[in-house]
Amino acid sequence: MFKSLSRLSAASLLMLATALPLQAETLRWLTQTQSHNAQFPVEMAAIEAIGATGITVERNEFQVLGLNLADSLRLVGSGAFQLGTTQVGSAAKDDPFLEGIDLIGVSTNMDELKQAVDAYRDAFNARLGEKFGVKAVAIWPFGPQVFLCNQPIETLDDLKGLKVRSFTASMSTLLEDLGATPVTLSFPEVYPALQRGVASCGVTSPTSSNTGKWPEVTTHLYPLSVSGSVQAHLVNIEWLNALPEDQKATFEASMAEMETGLWALAVETNGVAQSCSTGRECPDDGLYTSYDMTLVPVSGEDKATVADIAATEILPEWAARCEAGYPGCTEIWNDTVGKARGLVIE
Repeated sequence: MFKSLSRLSAASLLMLATALPLQAETLRWLTQTQSHNAQFPVEMAAIEAIGATGITVERNEFQVLGLNLADSLRLVGSGAFQLGTTQVGSAAKDDPFLEGIDLIGVSTNMDELKQAVDAYRDAFNARLGEKFGVKAVAIWPFGPQVFLCNQPIETLDDLKGLKVRSFTASMSTLLEDLGATPVTLSFPEVYPALQRGVASCGVTSPTSSNTGKWPEVTTHLYPLSVSGSVQAHLVNIEWLNALPEDQKATFEASMAEMETGLWALAVETNGVAQSCSTGRECPDDGLYTSYDMTLVPVSGEDKATVADIAATEILPEWAARCEAGYPGCTEIWNDTVGKARGLVIE
């Protein structure tokens, strides 16, 4: 059975959490996924599998409730919701260590990103549990994060002087180093910003941009991937540990299966979405819309530029922020993501 809560502020929900006992038979699920998103059927399959064990799932959407995705950690940790999705880069404002899973320029394709995520998973969850009382039971990407602009671009040099949408601290570092001005915007804010000229470019996946109708307000797509926009389904550990063993096992298995499905989407659907956005072959399945954006070829020089900025600027800057609140985190990163990707922060 699926229910929706009335529109409440994050503060109201946190107060509500203190008044409502944690009940293992109820799972208040907060999601960013909507029915038009490619991820929707995969997430719904997990919800149905969990519901079949006798757990009542109350599914709610951030957008409907008017909540900020960046508040996921507090909303789930407090028990206002027992499970919630988050964009890890946005949640990292509460702890820079979290962003270490997907720093800009470190993993620029899905295979590299999978290596990094698997290497970081245990350390990532240890920190989430210690600091926030939550666990990431599914970690997955939206897909390669590429550039869409409402004016002609041919290389990264053309971003100089432009305002470009950013959603992580390390992405802002990259943009600043390229001579652009990062503008921090949540996903729903980007379309009107591009439409009105508040931003000239945005960074997101081909799938998200197509289903979010960005090609209506942009003209050029530069498919240079700088990260994967890692997401996580977070569960309240107290609620999870209160489940009977059989329900807990089914819950975790369902989330693992969902994660596998969401990774497959990131690998398979973004190529289709990019094809649709740039006037090429586009399936008539109701998911994607055909547009006629200009597809700009990616240069080897630009790939090298991103790698150099990652090594010389992004990694040291992130390490300084992380060490300030979590001494020793650089060593953890070097032993996990760093080893997986052949990188070392001095």
